[in-house]
Amino acid sequence: MGASKSKREPDHLLILVHGIMASPSDWTYGEAVLKKRLGDNFFIYASSSNIYAKTFDGIDVAGRRLAKEVLDLVQKMTGLRKISFIAHSLGGLFARYAISILYSLKAEETGSSTNVMPTTEGSEMSRLTPGLGTIAGLEPINFITLATPHLGVRGKNQLPFLQGLSVLEKLAAPLAPFIVGRTGAQLFLTDGEPSKPPLLLIMTSDQEDKKFMSALAAFKNRSLYANVSYDHMVGWKTSSIRRELDLRKPLHRSVDGYKHIVNVEYCSPVSSDGPHFPSRAARAKEAAQSRPNMENTEEYHKMMEEEMIHGLQRVGWKKVDVNFHASLWPYSAHNNIHVKSEWLHNAGAGVISHVADSVRQTCLHANL
Repeated sequence: MGASKSKREPDHLLILVHGIMASPSDWTYGEAVLKKRLGDNFFIYASSSNIYAKTFDGIDVAGRRLAKEVLDLVQKMTGLRKISFIAHSLGGLFARYAISILYSLKAEETGSSTNVMPTTEGSEMSRLTPGLGTIAGLEPINFITLATPHLGVRGKNQLPFLQGLSVLEKLAAPLAPFIVGRTGAQLFLTDGEPSKPPLLLIMTSDQEDKKFMSALAAFKNRSLYANVSYDHMVGWKTSSIRRELDLRKPLHRSVDGYKHIVNVEYCSPVSSDGPHFPSRAARAKEAAQSRPNMENTEEYHKMMEEEMIHGLQRVGWKKVDVNFHASLWPYSAHNNIHVKSEWLHNAGAGVISHVADSVRQTCLHANL
C-alpha cells in the first residue's frame, strides 16, 4: 500500500505524431526509449487519428482530428499539468495546426492581441509573447519536429527524390493533388484561390480564429531536427527553416554522446513585419497554378518561402542538424531520424536519445 501511495500519476502528456502514410507503430522504438529515459512523470501517447491514407485529407483536416484526439485524452485523464509534442515529417505540420486550435490565452484581460496577416501590401508589427497561454488547458513545454517540411516541398531540392531535376519538379506540383490529395496541394503551396494565401503561409501568422504563432510561442522549447543530406522526402532547408544562403557545408563529426547529431544552433527570435501576401504574390500564385513553368513557379516559391521564414522566425528555435553519411543505410535518413523500425533504421538511436535528453533538460529548467 505504501508503494502505491508513493507512486505519482504522470503530470506531463507527451504526444507523438507520425508522418505521411504511417501509423503509431512508427513510434514503437521512440516511445520505448522516451519512457525509459524520461520516467514515470510522463504519459506518452502515440497519435492514431490520422493513420495511412487519412494523411492525404489535408493538413487542416488532419490537424483538427489531432486536436480532438488530444482534447479527448486530456478530458479522460486526471493530474495532467504539462504538454509536449514530438512529430515526424508531415506530422509536424499536423501538430502545428492542432496547437492553434488547442491554444488558449490565460490572461485575456490583459488585452494583448496579434494582427491577422493581411492579403494586401503593408501590415502592423505582430508581437509574440513567449510562454503565454495554454495548450488544451495545460502548460506547453516542448514542441519538437523531425524532418518536417515547414516551408512546404516546392522549390529546388525541397523534395530530394526528384534529384533537383527541373522537369520533374515542374510536373510534381500539378500531379501532387492526384497522388496525395489536398495535402499535396498544400505542401506545394498551390491550394486555394489565387487571391488567397496558401495554408502554409497562413500558418505562419495568427488568425482571428486560430493563433498559429502564439501557440508556438507558448512552448518553452521549440526544436527542429533536420537531415542535412540523404533524406529523399524532405530537404534540409525546409526542415530547418533556413534560407538557401544560410546552408553551409554539412558537418560530419558527431557531437559527444549522440551519433549522427552534427550541429546544434540556437536561433533567437527575429522581429518582422511579416508575413505578407501582397497582390503581386496573388498574381504569381495564379501564374504558378495556370502556367506552371519554371519561371512562374520559381518566382512564386521564392516569395512564399521568404514570407514563411519571416513569420516563423518571430519565435526562437533550437536547430539540430543530423547527418547519416556514415550509417549503413544513409538513404534511409528520413526514417532513420525517428527510428521507424528498430532493425532497419537504428542508426537514428542517437537522435532519439538527444530528443529525450532535450525534453528532460527543458522540463528541469521549467521547474526552476
